[in-house]
Amino acid sequence: MDARPHEVRLGLTLPSFRDDPERIIEVAVAAEAAGLDAVFAYEHLFRVGPQGRRPSQDLWATLGAVAAVTQRVRVGSLVARATLRSAAVLAHAFATLQRVSDGRALAVLGAGDAESRAENEEFGLAFGSLGERVAALGAAADATRAVGIETWIGGSHPDVLALCDQADGWNRWAGSVEVFARDAATVRARQPAATLTWGGLVVLDVDDEAAADKATRLGASSAVLVGTPATVARRIRPYVSAGATWVVLAPVDSSDPVNATLVRDVGAHLGAGLESPG
Repeated sequence: MDARPHEVRLGLTLPSFRDDPERIIEVAVAAEAAGLDAVFAYEHLFRVGPQGRRPSQDLWATLGAVAAVTQRVRVGSLVARATLRSAAVLAHAFATLQRVSDGRALAVLGAGDAESRAENEEFGLAFGSLGERVAALGAAADATRAVGIETWIGGSHPDVLALCDQADGWNRWAGSVEVFARDAATVRARQPAATLTWGGLVVLDVDDEAAADKATRLGASSAVLVGTPATVARRIRPYVSAGATWVVLAPVDSSDPVNATLVRDVGAHLGAGLESPG
């Protein structure tokens, strides 16, 4: 039996945590020009990191603007939080994005975690118990799929994984290959046709030393994948071998449009090193 390379689709996260939106548009246009499959915007009301509090651009305004300046690349959330609006309102927003983008919307939904509690509470929104948030996520997935949007569920809690039969796919953020493979098997048992996707932080450059220097300047943690596209592809390949057919990369220096080309090159190295039964 002949062998052929896996088809691995590539996504790039947009620089949502800025005061100005111009770089978001530049990165999205660069991603389309590089031939990437999708761009993703985060949904946060603000973020708190090592440098203090950072702003966050609104998810829906961002995705609408990106859809207006691109023609091919898919536009998605990573993740849209089910606790910020009702399931019906969330589905309506995605249906609008689907029309604006001419069918390119991709809904990745999440229940929220401890880091997002402060956002909900500051904006007068109940955070809810784990059970309440998981129930909201399930309702959101049902509503979004009902309006014809491809829907992934993001998360790793067992109660979240149990919802994967209500979705078209599942996204795991970071974590070890062993944990990804374990959770992927759980998802597959519930939803054999689910799209398995993995995402994580990266620092990319033209050689490993330059990438390491950049990572130091950016204060990247040890969990970040650092190196050339070939080096990062080697680190990602086990996730693809464990079943991931989408890889979503989040550059720490997300405002640099050059990352779009570097992520494309990661995909080229992945495709060259993967085989599956033909």
